Amino acid sequence: MFSIPGKQAVTLSPSAVSQIRRLMDSKGHKGLKLGVKKGGCAGMEYTMDYADEIDPLDEVVEQDGARVMIAPMAQMFLFGTEIDYEVSLLEAGFKFRNPNVADACGCGESIKFKDVEELAAEREG
Repeated sequence: MFSIPGKQAVTLSPSAVSQIRRLMDSKGHKGLKLGVKKGGCAGMEYTMDYADEIDPLDEVVEQDGARVMIAPMAQMFLFGTEIDYEVSLLEAGFKFRNPNVADACGCGESIKFKDVEELAAEREG
């Protein structure tokens, strides 16, 4: 696992907390599972799904009654991310403000992360 003692891997905005709690309460899930996968025009995409179990290898973040679990492979890429939930006239959804992103596509659905060595150096310095 990739973590810094005393620091949560991700933070949730108040609107994200509210939406995650609403999803947990209405569906009876234990939380949301976050990950990353290859895909999209920039190379990687975020994944988000309901979680009915907590994998012992997941990083668990609990904030004000909302719970997200981060898949082991995604922990390094999501560390330091703020998750928000935004509603506009055309769409509503979770938004990731991730300091580990080097580039993103125009549609905002696909990202490219900094190199692993660069991420590790930033964490140590």
